Amino acid sequence: MSEIPTVMRAAAIDEFGPAELLTVHQVPTPLAEPGQVLVRVEAAGVQPTDVAIRDGWTPPGATVAFPQILGNEFAGTIVQVGAGVTEFETGQQVSGFRVLGCYAEYVTAPVGQVVVKPEKVDWLTAGALSASGQTAHTALERLGARSGETILIHGAAGGVGSMAVQLARHRGLRVIGTGSAGNQEYLRTLGAIPVVYGEGELGRLREAAPKGIDLALDTAGHGNLRTAAAIVADRGRIGSIVEPPLAAELGGQWITSDRSAQRLRELLDLCARGELRVAVRAEYPLDDAASAHRDVAAGHGRGKVVLRIG
Repeated sequence: MSEIPTVMRAAAIDEFGPAELLTVHQVPTPLAEPGQVLVRVEAAGVQPTDVAIRDGWTPPGATVAFPQILGNEFAGTIVQVGAGVTEFETGQQVSGFRVLGCYAEYVTAPVGQVVVKPEKVDWLTAGALSASGQTAHTALERLGARSGETILIHGAAGGVGSMAVQLARHRGLRVIGTGSAGNQEYLRTLGAIPVVYGEGELGRLREAAPKGIDLALDTAGHGNLRTAAAIVADRGRIGSIVEPPLAAELGGQWITSDRSAQRLRELLDLCARGELRVAVRAEYPLDDAASAHRDVAAGHGRGKVVLRIG
């Protein structure tokens, strides 16, 4: 195992604002504290949450301190274990999550937020799976998704949407997925019945689901919850990950991710068996993290954006 450098490169912000403020800094390399592991990062997913934090939002319970390294999911190799850690050892390849700090050459994480990466899962998949995968998994759980039901997923081609489509199909649900005209065939490959969003969408949804829709998940915003409320009888089974005020107004659920090592392990195992795939639409080097943020902020993307750091 190579020596741990005292200084590392990381993409961080010195103030809130536009993407160009996200630049590479030289910062002290963290060390594993008791109950933690230090990971040399290979890949880190880029999330809409990261963009929101850069713009000025602070996640509940978190503290933003400049220079602030962004990023909330990662994959890499353990290079140091903290005192009292018996679950892991140096040299193991892992996938993990934390609230901030993952756009870096090295990251620390508590052992409860790290899972051994199956050999069959590549670095980009392992680095981009946690946030979207766990959010989608949590949403289906909270909405009580059951085999044989029909679910509507708005923004089905995006990072969370594409995970939700596959996980719903894995549970035995029939999936109606909305997306742009250019993403219709992609949605079919995921196992969804595709519907183009926009004017006339409600009529197209009714045509696609003549027996009705049991539950809905909105991953895109833009008022999609109103469409879901017009077609799903039980509004308590309508969820949103992006518009909490509208969800509350309509009697639906605002869904946040309940991340855990157990949930991440289940998702990694599905990937290893070929039953779940992470579509990576773009890969950027750490030096170009700002472009990765602009890519995510543009919306209408297919799958995930990843920083390749190792």
